Order: sequence, then C-alpha cells, then structure tokens
Amino acid sequence: MRIVFIGPPGAGKGTQAERMIEKYKLAHLSTGDMLRAARDAQTEVGKKADEYMSTGRLVPDEIIVEIIEERLAQSDCQAGYLLDGFPRTIAQAEALDKMLGEKGTPLDVVLELKVPEEELFQRLAGRGRADDTPDVIRQRLVAYRDQTSPLLDYYGKTGLLESVDGLGTIEEIFDRIQAILDPKAS
Repeated sequence: MRIVFIGPPGAGKGTQAERMIEKYKLAHLSTGDMLRAARDAQTEVGKKADEYMSTGRLVPDEIIVEIIEERLAQSDCQAGYLLDGFPRTIAQAEALDKMLGEKGTPLDVVLELKVPEEELFQRLAGRGRADDTPDVIRQRLVAYRDQTSPLLDYYGKTGLLESVDGLGTIEEIFDRIQAILDPKAS
C-alpha cells in the first residue's frame, strides 16, 4: 500500500503513523529523515541537499523528489510505504505522481487527519513546549492551512483523498483509519 499522510500540527499524525506502519508493514518515509540520511550517506543527491540544509535554506523540490525516488527504490519500500511530510506543494504532488506513474506504482490513498483548529490550538498549547506560544501556534496553523488546502483540492480531484475525523481516542481514530485502509490492503 502506498499512502500519503496529511495532517496539521497537533492532529496526532505521529501516533497514528506508528500504528499504520506496524499493522500494514509499511516503510515510514519522513522527508526530514530522508534528507538527513542522504546527506549522511554522502550520496550525490545528499551532497546537493546538504548545500541548502547547511545554510538553513529550503531544499528545492527537484532535489527532494530525487531523494524520494532514491528512497523508494530501496527494498523495504516494495511492500508499501507511508509518506509523511511530502508532498507539501502541488508541484511536489505532480512530480510524485509523474514518478510513480512512470514506475507503474501509483498511490493507493491520500489520508487526511482532520481536527478542528480550536482543538489543535488546545492540544498544541497543552504540550507546554517553549515555542508553543499562542502566536506561534496560530502562525503554524495558518501556514499549514495555506500550504495544504491546495493539496487537498488536488488529491480530492484525483479521487485518492480520504478524510479521517481526528477527534476521539487514539483507538477510535485508528479504527476509522483501518476502515479506509483494510479494503485497500487485501
């Protein structure tokens, strides 16, 4: 199963991702982890990415897509994977679709974990992290919404988007996710 997992900060994506990875035996592909691994392995694309990362600049889409492509070729991804934190833009989504289309391995589902902003605000404020001030939290939620809504529209038009209510217990939310994924896993 090939999954893109989308959700705002504080939605509980990390908790649910762990459960999905375990149950469906998926490779967990986090963009940040992949960038660091490619840099540390000193692959050609990793060296390119490091030129940006070491100066605090955003790594361009084409380099990120190359790193994703390199990672998807590894054996643990053959049985399926969960993309977390990618794609973040329409350009990245289109590049991913093109790459997967050329390989004949399209995405199976794009899962969106939906939580109302008031609830996200409460959850993030309750974590007690130093950088979780009300202004910073608001800014992160606005940035997420601005960045992600075009992606939700894009995947909505492809018929791949499935939204999951992110309110309730961890188990209730995972049950909703399983209701979507189980039929696709068979």
